[in-house]
Amino acid sequence: MWEATAALEAMGIDPRRSLGQSFLVRTDVADQEAALVDLPPGSPLTEIGGGLGALTRALLRRELGPITVIEKDPRLAAFLATNFPRRVKVVTGDALEVPLPPGPHFVGNLPFSVATPLLERLLRGGMEHGVFLVQREVGERLAAEPGHRSYGPLTILGRVHGEFRLAGKVPSEAFFPPPRVEGVFVVFRRDPLDPAPRNAERFRELVVRSFAQRRKMLSHTLPAVVEGLAGRTVPLEEWLREAGWPEDWRRRRPEEIPPGAFVALSNRLEGRRT
Repeated sequence: MWEATAALEAMGIDPRRSLGQSFLVRTDVADQEAALVDLPPGSPLTEIGGGLGALTRALLRRELGPITVIEKDPRLAAFLATNFPRRVKVVTGDALEVPLPPGPHFVGNLPFSVATPLLERLLRGGMEHGVFLVQREVGERLAAEPGHRSYGPLTILGRVHGEFRLAGKVPSEAFFPPPRVEGVFVVFRRDPLDPAPRNAERFRELVVRSFAQRRKMLSHTLPAVVEGLAGRTVPLEEWLREAGWPEDWRRRRPEEIPPGAFVALSNRLEGRRT
């Protein structure tokens, strides 16, 4: 811990939990995360948010790399470039904005406040395999099954691209300063649904609107959602039957509907519009 605080003091960085600034400082946790990366030695990958380099060191111990590290803070980026001159390329910038390096493999301790948009960007970009440390609530949403209280838009939008699985809890004491929430490891493998959404934006809109009142039964919400997207009255029962929705959909809530059913309805809607 003292090494981390000394390094931060030397760079003039005063981390604040209120801003989501926490740094992984436990070597054993970094090694656990690196061990989840299912790639052979010498495989290139991109790390999101290098911080003080705890995970970078663990990845190098596994002989992974070359590694491209995207780090937003220029002081930390300079620190990483100085301490990892070989097999590590440091890109200074926001991972939500900078061009992503080529290659489909990603790893990182994602800032809890922006983990969701970061993951969505990586999924849209064609990520094949990823290992991430995220807030427990986000991890549970990513890996949830239909019917679980955590199942929702993030689950469905992720499942379109592949599968997330939980791979262990991370105590807040593994960070400096310790956050007020627990973290978890999640592992992603690309396994896209077939068929895929014909229109990704319209599919997203359908899913998000369907969960806007998630505690209400679909009989009270879905007709307005679909007709709002279609711009007219539609034969909803026929569409849902053709899309493979359960016959008793009216008595169900959105969290009980599997991702493939939303995709099929979105594609049916898109077909009618075109």
